[in-house]
Amino acid sequence: MTTEATEHRYLQVARTLRKEIVDGVYPVGSQLPTEHELCDRFEVSRYTVREALRRLRDDNLVSSRPRTGTLVVPRPSSSSYAQDVMSIDDLLAFAAGAQFEIDSHAMVTIDAELAGRTGLGLGEQWLAVRGYRRDAGTNTPICRTEYYINRAFAAVGRMLQRHSGPIFPLIEDLYGVSITEVHQEITSIALSADLAELLQIDAGAPALQMQRSYTTSDGEVAQVTVNTHPAARYRHSMTMRRVKGRP
Repeated sequence: MTTEATEHRYLQVARTLRKEIVDGVYPVGSQLPTEHELCDRFEVSRYTVREALRRLRDDNLVSSRPRTGTLVVPRPSSSSYAQDVMSIDDLLAFAAGAQFEIDSHAMVTIDAELAGRTGLGLGEQWLAVRGYRRDAGTNTPICRTEYYINRAFAAVGRMLQRHSGPIFPLIEDLYGVSITEVHQEITSIALSADLAELLQIDAGAPALQMQRSYTTSDGEVAQVTVNTHPAARYRHSMTMRRVKGRP
């Protein structure tokens, strides 16, 4: 087997296991099959299985320890969003710390207002999933969340009523694509009266509107997300490191 084929196979194994974790086949706290059992199931080498498990660990889905095997782990939660995102995989953990409550789910035609906020093409049709993320402990609304999903991937909408985490891994799992780039823009706004009431904060209060565009390796925008956070409920942190050999 060539190196390229081996790499492709470990991604297939990781994708299958990730989908089973998302679907609840392996709930939080449960143990994945042993490396030997996974080798037999997928008919791959131990190296391939270990690389697949490494991918799941990088995605914060599992933890592995000697003599205890590989366990499905819970995502960290917080009453506010404290972001320290350095890679696309880190977004898996970032978006899963709060409960997503959907209030609308329908195909929409992008009008001028939506085109301005999302960067999507005027007149295009996208699946719009809108709702709120709430703190699991206090039920306080953390932010308004809007997902706009490319109609080519709109079948993921059938899975969202029982899914509270980020959507882009579902797109990867269902369609076998890879999200290779996420472009993010953050804008300061004043909350409208309607949105302020739903977020339980004063009208006109400052807020941060975060727009992310998720692009596949084919250069296609799969998803655009708009999160609106009251300023008092959001903190952004970033760590930058100098790359060796560069000025």
